[in-house]
Amino acid sequence: MQYVWFIWSLIILALWAIIYLSKKGYRKEMLKMSLITMPFGLTEPLFVPEYWFPPSLFNLAERTGFDIESLIFSFAIGGIGTVLYNLIFKKSYIDMPHTERGHQRHKLHIYILFVPAIVFVIFSLFTTLNHIYCGIIAMFFGGLATLYCRPDLKGKIWVGGILFTILYFIYFGSILPFYPQYVELYWNLDNLTHILVLRIPIEELLFAFTFGMYWSGLYEHLYWRKLIKSKEMSTN
Repeated sequence: MQYVWFIWSLIILALWAIIYLSKKGYRKEMLKMSLITMPFGLTEPLFVPEYWFPPSLFNLAERTGFDIESLIFSFAIGGIGTVLYNLIFKKSYIDMPHTERGHQRHKLHIYILFVPAIVFVIFSLFTTLNHIYCGIIAMFFGGLATLYCRPDLKGKIWVGGILFTILYFIYFGSILPFYPQYVELYWNLDNLTHILVLRIPIEELLFAFTFGMYWSGLYEHLYWRKLIKSKEMSTN
């Protein structure tokens, strides 16, 4: 099972590559958000071994807490989470008009972008929660904060969370038929709820939902973009 995590990360990267190569209209957005998300893979020592302790390339996770797979995984889900909703519902981007940017709620734009980081630090420092729960809570509040600032994205935020959860459920389940004991062996279930959904820890699905919820609207929030029907793009 030494290379399962590596294979897993390559599977999600392959999906990223398929979308990137086949959907030219989303390439810029995918690449930007993937590069922004990739450094979050460096937070892996916060989760190893308290949350899980997977075998990794060169035994890096065991020896240092860091691993190459987390960087690959973070890169891939960043781009996919950004455009998944757009792919399903055939949406494109336009610039947000400057008249809309002047709305009262946008005065908190910069502060709202830091809500997940602030919430994560608070829960990490002042509670004994496993860091996976701190991350889930942080991204959930980040999604709500984005919703306050960008109510036009409410559909993408909530549905994006559901879509990414479905995708992640299929992705996670793709390995388990081949390695049915993988979760029991490498997740620290004694520190978690012990709730499994078809052998997938509920924490993984909560992560998927809150990640999809927050990341689905992050590009629009960061870069002042709005969604339109793709067919409208040709008429503008």
